[in-house]
Amino acid sequence: MILFRTFDHLRRAVWRSLSHGAFNNAKAAAFSAILSIFPALLVITTLLALTPETDTVRADIRNAFGEFLPADTMSLVQAYFFTNHARSVRLVWTSVFITIGAAMGVMLSLMDGFRRAYLLPRGEWSFWREHATALALVPATMVPLVFATGLVAFGHSIEHWMVENSDHEIRHYVLFSWRMIRWTIATITSIAVIGVVYHFGTPRKRPWKQILPGSLLATVTWFLATLGFGWYITRYADYSVVYGSFGAGVATLIWLYMICFTILVGAEFNALVFPAQPLLAAKPIPEFSDDENTVTIPPRQAV
Repeated sequence: MILFRTFDHLRRAVWRSLSHGAFNNAKAAAFSAILSIFPALLVITTLLALTPETDTVRADIRNAFGEFLPADTMSLVQAYFFTNHARSVRLVWTSVFITIGAAMGVMLSLMDGFRRAYLLPRGEWSFWREHATALALVPATMVPLVFATGLVAFGHSIEHWMVENSDHEIRHYVLFSWRMIRWTIATITSIAVIGVVYHFGTPRKRPWKQILPGSLLATVTWFLATLGFGWYITRYADYSVVYGSFGAGVATLIWLYMICFTILVGAEFNALVFPAQPLLAAKPIPEFSDDENTVTIPPRQAV
């Protein structure tokens, strides 16, 4: 019964997201996301060039990206990691500002989708509060994601160390346990990050327990969409035939589009399971009485 109800909510959430313009919001968020990813990669690779054992660190991070990025997107990422040229300070700071500004655009597009999911009117937040919230959500989401990516990136090195320092009989158990722990932490981090966006990116904040179902749904569909899309473009799709050298960029944009859409569907799922309270609650007016008559005025109807 619970499983049937969950699938029914999921079906309704998808249809509601379509009627609320989720495709347009996901498209705007994906466009902003692709504008923020590559300047961020430029900053990361520039900082890596200043660290000792650069090649080892970059190889670990490339392996981490390869765990969850589609093949065409990974080809673009590889180009950044293979380039080891020094960049000017001005270029690095420009990339930082572009990354933050584009990431704000992602948050603003998603926040507009959350407002529509809960049927909230425009103007609940002022212009400055909305943009300040979007700006605050950028580091609030990026820091945990960087931690999770680092855990995946350097997990192989930790695995080798644990295997070399454990008994031969239990090496397989140690390896399996560490991989489970590593991916469990990464999954929980993803759920928590999406939950933070749901909680703080919507007017009239919901309790944490009311955003957990959508966060879990968005994380699962995010992973499934990534695996499915990666399998599709590896075996069937070749965007370079149509788009030439822009094929990898188009594939990346489609992948980001799918991720943003799953996050918006998760918000619709939360809105169905835990709908928002009405804007105005009914407020009964007390009775007025005198010595002879008692007049009762009915309560006002909620708008």
